[in-house]
Amino acid sequence: MQRRRRLTLVGTAVSLAAATAVTAAAAPSSAAPARSAAALNAAALSSTPVSTGDMTNDVIYQLLTDRFYDGNTGNDNPSSSPNLNDSSHNNWQEYWGGDFAGVSAKMQYLSDLGVGAIWISPPVENVNVPVPDSTTGATTAGYHGYWGMDFYTPEPHFGQWADFDAMVAAAHAKGIKVIMDWAVNDSNPEDTSNPNYGAGGALKQNGTTLSTYDNDPNGYFHHNGGVGDYSNLYDVEYQNLFNLADLAQENPAVTNYVQGAVDTWLSHGVDGIRMDAVKHMPGGWLKGYVDHIENSHSVFMYGEWADPSSAPLWSDEVKFANTDGQSLENFDLNTAVRDVFASNANMSELDSELSRQQSSINWSNDLVDFVDSQDENRFLSINNNTTLLDQATVVNMTVPGIPSVYYGDEQYLHNDTTNSFGQVGGDPYNRAQMTSFAETSRNFAVTQKLAALRKANPALRYGSSTQRWLNNDVYVYERKFYNNTVLVAVNKSKTANYALTGLNTSLPAGSYNDVLSGALGGGTLTVSTGTGGNNPTGAYTLNAGQAAVWSYAAPTASTPEVGNIGPTIGHSGDVVAVTGTNFGTTAGTATVGGTAAPVKYWSNTEVDLAIPAGATAGLDQVVLTSSAGTASNGIAYHVESGTQVPVTFTVTGTSTSPGDEIYLSGNDDELGNWSTDTATAIGPLLDPNYPTWFSLASVPAGATVQFKFFIKHTDGTVTWEGGSNHTYTVPASGTGTVTVAW
Repeated sequence: MQRRRRLTLVGTAVSLAAATAVTAAAAPSSAAPARSAAALNAAALSSTPVSTGDMTNDVIYQLLTDRFYDGNTGNDNPSSSPNLNDSSHNNWQEYWGGDFAGVSAKMQYLSDLGVGAIWISPPVENVNVPVPDSTTGATTAGYHGYWGMDFYTPEPHFGQWADFDAMVAAAHAKGIKVIMDWAVNDSNPEDTSNPNYGAGGALKQNGTTLSTYDNDPNGYFHHNGGVGDYSNLYDVEYQNLFNLADLAQENPAVTNYVQGAVDTWLSHGVDGIRMDAVKHMPGGWLKGYVDHIENSHSVFMYGEWADPSSAPLWSDEVKFANTDGQSLENFDLNTAVRDVFASNANMSELDSELSRQQSSINWSNDLVDFVDSQDENRFLSINNNTTLLDQATVVNMTVPGIPSVYYGDEQYLHNDTTNSFGQVGGDPYNRAQMTSFAETSRNFAVTQKLAALRKANPALRYGSSTQRWLNNDVYVYERKFYNNTVLVAVNKSKTANYALTGLNTSLPAGSYNDVLSGALGGGTLTVSTGTGGNNPTGAYTLNAGQAAVWSYAAPTASTPEVGNIGPTIGHSGDVVAVTGTNFGTTAGTATVGGTAAPVKYWSNTEVDLAIPAGATAGLDQVVLTSSAGTASNGIAYHVESGTQVPVTFTVTGTSTSPGDEIYLSGNDDELGNWSTDTATAIGPLLDPNYPTWFSLASVPAGATVQFKFFIKHTDGTVTWEGGSNHTYTVPASGTGTVTVAW
């Protein structure tokens, strides 16, 4: 998102004490009608994938549409949004001409780099009038895309629908997917003291104004002021960021608006969604929103949970990644990579972060890794050392997760002007104009070779990561998926050479050339036979500034090997992509929790299937069986009870002691199945008007649910609300509210 400084939310520590069961009569949930049998059991398999829900095979390329390439000068100064373009590129807060046509024009370059998906700026129409800079008074505009005004219409500086469609077609012709940045936390800047400030937070639909912040009779916006405390979840979710008019997602009109908007863009061929500012929207609402998307489109989704630097926040982040149906942009790993390579921190920081993620996040290979982004000063503005950037790129491309490359890093693009907050190369100077599309830089070659390796060796897509050799300067780690193995060695020191004595690997005995062809000084590694997956390597010295990658891809086997699934949550009728190796070219069968699932597409590396009506709600295992009758390993998938609707649950009349938290649990999977485990129960509830508490949860549409509240005390003990269970019938669509007394 467009921000002026990095934000840190410090949450309250969440106890993970053992769950305490409650005995209660449980009324069965009534799920929304499943799709028709004809839709689920198509007679013929599709000849092409019907899901883009898995992108582990891809390298994502993030580009700011306005700063990438000007393919059509005719839309540089559109009549509907005049005088916001600076062709001289002197005003860094105005449009510079990049557009959808420009992205189309450079699709061959992206293909040559090895890109599998492009992540474009929010494509919706932004503010169409100047917004004065609060510090300097200079003209600013929504060139970055994060000041949305009409979410149903393309930004005219970028082009019209025909231009967007042509860009999608050009990408698909090269086998490149299109991910759109999607910012539905807020609209655009407002100023309560000046109703003529910018567009006043205006929200439009196909040109018709629905509301402005100062004229909002239907409650499209929260009117709670700016975030006062970034350690308070209520402030973060229900107050505005940087005077951007904060959308009230709990309002059914807002939910219907943003559901219709995303449907519009998905109908134009979008393959994935990067959800902006997910930390600032209720997780229960986002879960319902993701469910709406998956009802008709199986696409990869990941959210921006920015700046999760505090330990108490980690549990909230993990809970979101494991339960809300989308992955995350990996800010945690990004912090470690930049600390280690740009600021010379100990390599152990990187190893520790990778270990933490693999042990906590259910689908860690779906995390989107990155070195640079539009929200941070570029690596080279922190440390102008291209070797260190290249090494950081090697790590970014080879650790667990989906690598994302920020436009221009492959060209060593950076501008080191100090911004008004004292950041060298910070916003907006991290958003320079792309100046070269040459394919000759070392970083281009490193990215290109490792993008090819990700496709050739499934260890980089699905494998776990194990540390093999470590000191302050050197990190040697191994990715392994069944017998597929990749060994990576990096020495960030500028002066010290290290003999990798005692190094073991799962690489089979043999001789291995550096996949990078020596671009960073790597050479040949010899391996001899050992035991237990610990094969000793021959003498090898990793000199200062060097990095090497060695790879072994196992031959085809008869047993299907499942590596990933996406999306990771859904209900009957939703389509998911299961990826891996050795599936065979003749269709076999699939099960979800033991229930047969309709297969929509089958290839040797991907199977797209529909979640069957009989699958049990909860965390199930998906298993593929080849046409020869050989079953794969299982992979976890979370089956929902039915179509989801966000509901605000409020309880009044109870008090707590300092450090206590209130949670909600109930009789179905979405409400935690009466569990008091804070990883699955709803909460902690928010209390801006103590002793009134509330939380927004996603529950099955049309179901009659039973629920109660409980206090989780600081010592881990639990006090349940007394009396009978509360009951509530969930609406069939939109959003709902229910308030009860403790």
